[in-house]
Amino acid sequence: MSESIPTLPILYQDEYLVAVNKPHGLLVHRTSLAVDTDQFAVQILRDQLGQRVYPVHRLDRKTAGVLLFALNEEVNSLMQQQFQNGQVEKTYHAIVRGFTPDSGEIDYPLKRDDGVIQEAFTAFRTLQRTEVPFQTTNHPTSRYSLVELTPTTGRMHQLRKHMAHIMHPIIGDRPHGCNKQNRFFKERFGMETMLLHAHFVAFAHPVTGIPVQIYADLSPAMRNTFELFDFIV
Repeated sequence: MSESIPTLPILYQDEYLVAVNKPHGLLVHRTSLAVDTDQFAVQILRDQLGQRVYPVHRLDRKTAGVLLFALNEEVNSLMQQQFQNGQVEKTYHAIVRGFTPDSGEIDYPLKRDDGVIQEAFTAFRTLQRTEVPFQTTNHPTSRYSLVELTPTTGRMHQLRKHMAHIMHPIIGDRPHGCNKQNRFFKERFGMETMLLHAHFVAFAHPVTGIPVQIYADLSPAMRNTFELFDFIV
């Protein structure tokens, strides 16, 4: 049985929607593949609010940050349509291996588990870079970048696969990341968390039409790494 998570931090709430800051390691919903935990965001938030909740999108288990729920089936359907139609703006922050370019676009199709090829597009820009005296290869120092990622499609593991594709994998990503880096962070810092954070979501409210912007604070693992690398929060 996993450690209990009593409540989730609420970032936004009205009578139609609620957004929480999902911690690393928490699954969104129950799955037969997760035999190592009995903690799921849907059940925790349902019990927290005392009503049924509907996740309108997904975050990987190892991704922290903004997770949005609808509070009835109609709003759930409307919000899912917005996500599917690319009407929701999403930005993520990630710490990756190496010095990334100032900005770029990754237009690289991805294959689903069933073999179907899907178009996938991610824009990125570099926020900060650092070179630290950690020897993870033959070099006496290691380079890392803090990047802002803006996907316009929502494919499975899109950001993880896209950053690996351009040879700047996200630290802590398994299986798409760098094994040497992941092993180093685990052995040196005891860190097995993937350094990917859903920072921001913006959309038109499906009922009122009013613009909604939701930000999520950094997870403890991300914040600790920011301090380690002297990144400015």
